[in-house]
Amino acid sequence: MDELVLPHGGRLAVRMAGPDRKAELTAVLHELPFWDLTARQQHDLGLILNGGFSPLQGFLDERDYASVVDRMRLADSRLWPIPVVLDVDQNAGERLSKGERLALRDPEGMILAVMNISAVWQPDRELEAQAVFGSTDMNHAGVRYLLRDTGTYYVGGDVEGLEEPAYHTFRDLRQSPSELRRLFEGRGWSRIVAFQTRNPMHRVHYELTRRAMERLDAKLLLHPVVGPTKPGDLDSYVRIRGYRALLGHYPTDSAILSLLPLAMRMAGPREAVWHAIIRKNYGCTHIIVGRDHAGPGNGPDGNPYYAPYAAQEMMRDCEEEVGVRMVPFEELVYVPEVNGYVPAGDVQHGASPLTLSGTDLRHRLERGLPIPDWFSFPEVVAELRSAYPERSERGLVLFFTGLPAAGKSTLAKALLAKLMERDHRSATLLDGDIARKFLSSELGFSRAHRDLNILRLGFVATEVARARGIAICSAIAPYDSTRKAVREMASQSGGFVLVHVATPTEVCEQRDRKGNYAKARKGLTKGFTGIDDPYEVPSDAEVVLDLTERSPENAAEEILRYLIAEGYVRRTGA
Repeated sequence: MDELVLPHGGRLAVRMAGPDRKAELTAVLHELPFWDLTARQQHDLGLILNGGFSPLQGFLDERDYASVVDRMRLADSRLWPIPVVLDVDQNAGERLSKGERLALRDPEGMILAVMNISAVWQPDRELEAQAVFGSTDMNHAGVRYLLRDTGTYYVGGDVEGLEEPAYHTFRDLRQSPSELRRLFEGRGWSRIVAFQTRNPMHRVHYELTRRAMERLDAKLLLHPVVGPTKPGDLDSYVRIRGYRALLGHYPTDSAILSLLPLAMRMAGPREAVWHAIIRKNYGCTHIIVGRDHAGPGNGPDGNPYYAPYAAQEMMRDCEEEVGVRMVPFEELVYVPEVNGYVPAGDVQHGASPLTLSGTDLRHRLERGLPIPDWFSFPEVVAELRSAYPERSERGLVLFFTGLPAAGKSTLAKALLAKLMERDHRSATLLDGDIARKFLSSELGFSRAHRDLNILRLGFVATEVARARGIAICSAIAPYDSTRKAVREMASQSGGFVLVHVATPTEVCEQRDRKGNYAKARKGLTKGFTGIDDPYEVPSDAEVVLDLTERSPENAAEEILRYLIAEGYVRRTGA
């Protein structure tokens, strides 16, 4: 089970149990504590089981974790730049201990593997963020996931696989490392260059990969990531259909498409080395590393988190040890004067290079604007347009937040009426009090329970938007991090607009017909928002309204004007 010797040398740490061992483990599964894997953990487990994460034989224990964080190496000094850990919540962390076995289940309850626990500990996640990402800025997608979404305990130990994670889409494109290596051997391919991407591929990516193939006299493995990536990224289904369309532009028997079920970390230079190790396991000899490889984009100051070619510099230092050669590329730009793509540093004086950012592309797609022929292939654009209908045809979450008695519910009802009068999409009002009754009746009012209640509300709203409806949420939602989490969730399925009903506390208190403020002032109610529990004023609200002297109908008209101006609602007669 531990190692698979490959046809042309090398070994993979494949962790699937054989029939006898599987029967032995299955007989005792009912006795074991279990953990339901998150999406990231399930993808990590899959790559441990099939050898994609060789030399790992499980989730890192405390010694390996500390060594990886500190020096990008396992405790035995083998190169490994990214912590692959099983994070769990406090309840699980306190009941699990070294020497026990833990059943690892998928979200449907299927037991995929058994972990032999060798360590349980509480990590310093801020130290990890600074070491791995070079930042503790919560605007960095990888940092935000680590510090906000991971559990407070880590559990380490080797794993024994019973079932591989089930992926039901594009199964013909999901080769394991050993399967892909056999495919290369069967085709007689000996020099294979991998192209890593989490985004759609356009003409510039085609040019980059084609030039790499010609430079090396190599075959191409298009190896896109189809696990969790960065919030806001296009879903993998649309991307894959675009990759398939693009594949036909390469010469016959020169390129293949295979999907990598990897959860990206957006760790820039460290991740570039990690990607190279993974592609080595999949049988590649080279990997393309371009500008800002695996970067999360720019920070709030407009500057990137990593220098443009920092990933190339780190990979250059490590490629000999990894055993995969880097194919570095400078940024390519389209130059109309030569009707082709040119390295940015080689653009002649007087030329007028053209680029189209991801933000610009999404704007054009959402507004139905044309996409230049020089930028992408028609069949790729067609796939993107299917995923990015105009804003007025997409789902939308309108999220109202504000102090108790600020007027959120009344305003939300007024806006619902206006939308029902003029918009063809179905609209649903998810009032906070009613939603708590039906979705979260068992929850209290602790910080954790309030967060969970809002996340449940956000989940339902996201599903409405996924069906291309409009969800209007009205809730106090006092905490900024939770509101941002709902924004991330909802933005995967459609538009998201945050409306801050900014009626001052004294006005809310005067209008409070339920008497909740009075009870809080007398100490009869504890943890009341605006009195003895904070309301974190949003800095990212698209619309801010003070209802002190405005009618709900007047305020609803202002929101409607905003929605029309932004393309979320059609103008009358359009």
